[in-house]
Amino acid sequence: MDSSSQSATVISIIPVLGVPEVKHGDDIASLIVEHCEIKDYDVVVVTQKIVSKAEGRIQTLKEDDADGFTRLVEREAKRILRRRGSLMITETQHGFICANAGVDRSNTAIDTVVLLPIDPDRTARKIRASLKRFTGKEVAVIITDTFGRVWRNGVTDVAIGICGLGAVLDLRGSKDANGRELSATEICIADEIAGAADLVKPKASNVPVVIVRGIQSGHFRESSIKEEVVRHPNADLFR
Repeated sequence: MDSSSQSATVISIIPVLGVPEVKHGDDIASLIVEHCEIKDYDVVVVTQKIVSKAEGRIQTLKEDDADGFTRLVEREAKRILRRRGSLMITETQHGFICANAGVDRSNTAIDTVVLLPIDPDRTARKIRASLKRFTGKEVAVIITDTFGRVWRNGVTDVAIGICGLGAVLDLRGSKDANGRELSATEICIADEIAGAADLVKPKASNVPVVIVRGIQSGHFRESSIKEEVVRHPNADLFR
């Protein structure tokens, strides 16, 4: 079969504009449906920052309080893997490997920092359930945050919570284009979508939600970042 006869998947990445500043106790799903139309098999990508704000994961901390920042990172971290100056590479309670346990000063009020949600998978489930209640549509929800990558410059958004979409596509046992059996290929669809969604929400803009439309319906199923994406230390060659 030549390439012209194969069907192509077209994906739309749609920023949700007009979402107001989120405060503790706000209903994120309600804010989303007030500002966009949801369709079946949409993937609703929500930034961690508004989830943390809605859940009250805000800490008062003076801008120049370096010691206080260090203590807060140490409190939020399960383990400190490396230190270099004020930067700490940590393992969080969720199992994420990231800088400073996800404690972040950006896009929050002066003299405050934002902490990671306690259980992003659980939050994704709650948002998805509310979206279905409001709209009747079958959707998936991904919660994202910005992480660096080992041995690569630059940051990208990754999925830290998910519901309604398979986080990882396991191709082991299938065949490649030349008929060879794949023995190790697992594709993290959740992170690919998270990174793609970030293209339409510049860091200085107020775009906390993105709709990714066109993902094949066969990818929609129950999953979690904790179970599918976080690598167990026993399978990690570097810890």
